[in-house]
Amino acid sequence: MTSALHTSALTSLPLLARGKVRDNYAVGDDRILMVASDRISAFDVIMGQPIPGKGELLTKMALWWFDELGPKG
Repeated sequence: MTSALHTSALTSLPLLARGKVRDNYAVGDDRILMVASDRISAFDVIMGQPIPGKGELLTKMALWWFDELGPKG
């Protein structure tokens, strides 16, 4: 099993915001890189122990929905 990502640390991009689950970085002037971590929160408190694979699963779910709801061609 891979280790869990609690907090990303990309030094090559400016950090815009760190939320309960995602870390957002600026990529140029018109793009944002969203890193889905394995953090978990309950009652608006970020828990100290991440869940391995949670960020990967969230990203796969988002990509599936983008495909389902995006333009059909």
